[in-house]
Amino acid sequence: MNLRPWPSSLTSRLALLFALLTATLLVVVVLVQGNAVEDHLRELDDHELNGKVTLIKNLLHHAESSETLSRRLDDAFIGHDSLAVVLRNADGTIVYALRPEFFGKQQLADDAVLDVTTTWGENGEKGGEKGGKQYLGLQTTVEALDSWSRPTRLRALVGLDSSHHRLFLEGVRKHLWIDIFFAAIVAALFALFAAHSGLAPLRRVTATASGLSAERLGERLPERDAPAEVRDLVVAFNGMLERLQSSFRRLSDFSADIAHELRTPVSNLMTQTEVALSRTRSPDEYREVLASNLEEYERIARMVSDMLFLAQAENGRLPQPTEAVNLADEAGALIDFYEALAEEKGVLIVRSGEASVTADRLMMRRALSNLLSNALRHSPRGSAVEIAISKHASMAALAVTNHGDTIPSEQLSQIFERFHRTSPERHRHGEGAGLGLAITRSIVATHGGRIDVTSAAGVTTFTLHLPLAAAAPTAKAD
Repeated sequence: MNLRPWPSSLTSRLALLFALLTATLLVVVVLVQGNAVEDHLRELDDHELNGKVTLIKNLLHHAESSETLSRRLDDAFIGHDSLAVVLRNADGTIVYALRPEFFGKQQLADDAVLDVTTTWGENGEKGGEKGGKQYLGLQTTVEALDSWSRPTRLRALVGLDSSHHRLFLEGVRKHLWIDIFFAAIVAALFALFAAHSGLAPLRRVTATASGLSAERLGERLPERDAPAEVRDLVVAFNGMLERLQSSFRRLSDFSADIAHELRTPVSNLMTQTEVALSRTRSPDEYREVLASNLEEYERIARMVSDMLFLAQAENGRLPQPTEAVNLADEAGALIDFYEALAEEKGVLIVRSGEASVTADRLMMRRALSNLLSNALRHSPRGSAVEIAISKHASMAALAVTNHGDTIPSEQLSQIFERFHRTSPERHRHGEGAGLGLAITRSIVATHGGRIDVTSAAGVTTFTLHLPLAAAAPTAKAD
């Protein structure tokens, strides 16, 4: 059986712990103060008892005869209803007795210890019973004069009824226990209220989390009125909502963009296939339709490949840079590859500078290829595409500059987003899926660098900033 001694509610736990702590502290205070009061009352009783013994000694010292002693003792103890006195001579004969019923056989025994204060009850047993009478007594020896005025020693037994002190302590303790009980209840209620108020931000977190959905990610918790203990939680929760909202927004945009991008080639494939099937055609005509469809399939394949690459980049699954790559050599290889296209478009490609970076060669070549093909596509005939490589401290910079249309400033911050195109004309001409710059940014970020873009007065420049490769150690000559 699974026992749960503690409540599951944190508020109830705090209230219970606070009530237990309060009750424990009050019990300790009551015990300490009760013992202190009990010791003080016992000290008062002892003082009074010793005072009566001293009084008896003085009366016996000045008494002229036994008759005079009895009369003086009676006069001295008038009004002392809680006092008992028994005087006995050496053979045990009682010389004087005042309320002897206070004493039991144990107290009147001849072998009772002298000059030691003892406590007993109504039956004479030591300690006394709870709720009954309680007496405090002292037995000692005193000197007196006998009937012939000769000095003699008497055994004096003096008792004091201390029941009123005991009843007082019992009554006080009873009321204090009741007060502790109600104080614990009040403390629990106050703790319950304080905990309930203090944990209000947690309930708001729960309420907000319960109502979260893709359409309600814009809600935020107020941080100003949150207690210091939960403010970090509120800040972290709001940050999580901000990241979720941003992720959902990107996912929604990505889904819409990919649906839009795939719609065109799929629509072309369906249209061409329907046209081809509308009537019987010659083998050459079917071959032409299949060749056109192959182009659309290749376009879809490139798009899927690019999206998979971006997904791997976002999940940190791209290869880590391990080798030194000479940017000038990679740029030269790409210039040779695009030379035919550049001549066809009447564009000159110029390269300058040199630097080596730690990179993955294939990914770096893909990033440079994206920038160079993009520059050639937007350069007018007779212009030049410039590739400038430079070093700045521990970073290498590779800038690709082309002349052409200026990119609007409001689009510069969005140009590296997926499926973003700076001109609607590119939709009609089918120039790419708008993933090249997003892939380039992912590659550069994987290499610990960044990419910048500037566009003004018909001049657009994309600049890659990458960490320089560590210098190889120089071999010593023999």
